[in-house]
Amino acid sequence: MTVAAEPPPIDFGRQVAILRLAGGRFAQRIEIRTVVVCGILLALAFVVAVVTLMSGEYRLSPGQVLQALFSEAPARVEMVVVEWRLPRTLMAIILGAALGISGAIFQSITRNPLGSPDVIGFDAGSYTGALLVLLVIQGGYYEVASGALLGGIVTALAVYLLAWRRGVQGFRLIIVGIGVAAMLNAVNLWLILKTDLQLAMAASIWAAGTLNGAGFEKLVPAAIVITTLFLLAAPLSRPMRQLEMGDDAAGALGIRAERSRLALVVVGVAFTATVTAAAGPISFVALAAPQIARRLTRSAGVALLPSACLGALLLVLADYVAQRAFAPTQLPVGIVTVSIGGLYFTWLLVREARRR
Repeated sequence: MTVAAEPPPIDFGRQVAILRLAGGRFAQRIEIRTVVVCGILLALAFVVAVVTLMSGEYRLSPGQVLQALFSEAPARVEMVVVEWRLPRTLMAIILGAALGISGAIFQSITRNPLGSPDVIGFDAGSYTGALLVLLVIQGGYYEVASGALLGGIVTALAVYLLAWRRGVQGFRLIIVGIGVAAMLNAVNLWLILKTDLQLAMAASIWAAGTLNGAGFEKLVPAAIVITTLFLLAAPLSRPMRQLEMGDDAAGALGIRAERSRLALVVVGVAFTATVTAAAGPISFVALAAPQIARRLTRSAGVALLPSACLGALLLVLADYVAQRAFAPTQLPVGIVTVSIGGLYFTWLLVREARRR
């Protein structure tokens, strides 16, 4: 009796591990390098967070910060770390991860490293919706958040329909989005110029993207929404990667291209709108994080988890610079991300031009 030999393991060209769940009925291939890179990025984000919690007029040691976070600490130390500084730092990490995921989604859909929500114009749409609520009806935090979400979805729908020509091509989506963003930015400027001076100044500061004054009352709802969106985005990661091969190839694998693409757009816009509602439009994190993460992991395309980890690191680092670079004056974090992102954007344009 001849016993058939077991087939040799498949060589993916990279070190991988197979995660099996539910008795082997569900399996997921995990690349070792990606796991290591994500672990390093999260460790660096934690280090930057601890340094941020240490810094300020009331300086603390790393031991005092860790004691306040994980055990009992003196009342004054616990108040400074947990009540005053921790909400802003956690907000930076959570919103940075959301921006990284949003950027990865849109860069995958458009198959272009310039396909970021702040470039396509979805940031501008979310800001328009929030601005209308803030200036016209002077709504509170939850009303502004709803306006940002609605404005982002309406803008995404408009861009999607205007770019539709028997389907949506990435380059057309970017061009249409840039045009829509230009018009919305003009509308936003007009709204600010026509409103009361005090409201206009507040709206202008918020438009730069700021984490100043972030507390648990803003952190908790933002964290709940972003966690929910991440759970919705996770099942879409596989169709997202398959759509990168083209609609015909994705269809041959059983993917309904337009339905999956529309679901990805809605989730990506919801991430962007949530960030805009919580802290204003923060630019360039969504543009840079997916591409840098792709180079670190050496993957064929952008992925959600590495982009989220790098987005969290970039924003918490930018927020530390915003707080300490010109102390005691605190800058809006959006100014720092724009300053750094402008250099990255220029490098990206030069690199794309050399390819053509």
